[in-house]
Amino acid sequence: MGAVSIRVLLVDDDPLVRSGLRMMLAGAAQIEVVGEADDGRGVLAAVDLHRPDVVLMDIRMPQLDGVAATRLLRTQPDPPAVVVLTTFDADEYVMRALRAGAAGFLLKDTPPPEIVRAIELVHAGDGMLSPSVTRRLIALAAGDDEEAVRAERARERLAALTTREHEVALAVGAGHANADIAAQLHMSVPTVKAHVSRLLSKLDAANRVQIALLVQDATRAR
Repeated sequence: MGAVSIRVLLVDDDPLVRSGLRMMLAGAAQIEVVGEADDGRGVLAAVDLHRPDVVLMDIRMPQLDGVAATRLLRTQPDPPAVVVLTTFDADEYVMRALRAGAAGFLLKDTPPPEIVRAIELVHAGDGMLSPSVTRRLIALAAGDDEEAVRAERARERLAALTTREHEVALAVGAGHANADIAAQLHMSVPTVKAHVSRLLSKLDAANRVQIALLVQDATRAR
């Protein structure tokens, strides 16, 4: 049997962008583009129809943007992972989308192999939080009006963790994959995965990105 394909839905108001993504992803044997939507308003219906594993979601759309569409998806049972697409890495919408439950973000000029790798990582649940992406998250989150309030709430939520869970949360916040965390903390990879699952539940986080955002919020200077 061949490898299981990853079902992808494209959501972008620009037909040229959708066409380019579809053509690019057609070269990846393990990825199948199963449908498209041209605005956030069509996302729920498209997900119901096509049952994608991963949604590539444009941030800026005229009627319902990617932030609102991501938030809508997170209210559904067993929603697909969302990777938001943006033209600018300092886009203020990116942070809002990540807090709404997106599993990561990509610049639209990202090289095709990196887009494919991001889809694979998000589908595997290992996240796409490389240290460079984590630094971008820190930069995006810094200095907004709600920073102090978020920091205090994040510290309260992390205080409920066990020592070991806290160590794993810090490693996730630093952008490390499960295998790296296992080596650093002298644990097996299945044990790390079990800790991450408990963290998602205890912190009411949609994915690893939201764990990382909590850690970054909590570690800001008082």
